[in-house]
Amino acid sequence: MSTHSVSPRADWIGARFAVGRPRLRLLCLPQAGGSAATFGAWRPHLPDGAEVAAVELPGRGARMGEPMPSAWGPLIEAVLDGIRAELAVPYALFGHSFGGTLAYELTLRIEREGLRPPSALVCSAARAPHLPLGREAVAGATDEELADWLRSGDGLPSELLAFPDFLREVLRAVRADLALAESHRIPQPVPVSCPLLTLAGEQDEVATVAQVEPWAAYASGAYRMQVLPGGHAFPRTHPRQTMSAVFEGLTGVGAFPGEGDGQG
Repeated sequence: MSTHSVSPRADWIGARFAVGRPRLRLLCLPQAGGSAATFGAWRPHLPDGAEVAAVELPGRGARMGEPMPSAWGPLIEAVLDGIRAELAVPYALFGHSFGGTLAYELTLRIEREGLRPPSALVCSAARAPHLPLGREAVAGATDEELADWLRSGDGLPSELLAFPDFLREVLRAVRADLALAESHRIPQPVPVSCPLLTLAGEQDEVATVAQVEPWAAYASGAYRMQVLPGGHAFPRTHPRQTMSAVFEGLTGVGAFPGEGDGQG
């Protein structure tokens, strides 16, 4: 069955595509500085019944001119307000790197407010929040240093170097997100109520397998972890394997219902 696009309902959803009649909405939060377009490579690899709704955060993509929240509290509140209508159907939250931390904090906020909880939380290439950073912080680096660091982790397409003005804006968003991500650390794990899935890149040096494994302490119920080929950018460099891991995991914990099952 072919993939089809759906017009975004609001500024907060920058891209939406599905295969067949959606049975689960996957709300996706990108890596530091990433836009909704980050998830476009997944389109050919979605299983039947899956919908991707990619969140467009302020300060990047179609919202590049908007100011970016500089603290976790305002960011979480803004994102929740922006996607609240998306929670009316069965959904899972997926976040990559910085987006994984944001998806986790968003899940806790949803639970505290008594809103419809996610069918599952998927944290990809994100260190467990109670761990130290484990590397030198780069949010305060120069643009040149930051670009070199991103390229070393396959996180900056080389073609952007030909557009210095646009690259400067991209790095501004990256820097703002990294400032939040690198300073984020909680005293001890606070488990989520929904099933928890984690993904790690085998060659990832930004969020190593050892830094992803302790997410197990954040699960109060079903938990699965899978190590995928590639480095920190594996959802982009290995989209087929990423989609297989995500939806096999969601099916395994009962979050992605089979065709004919009720949506609740």
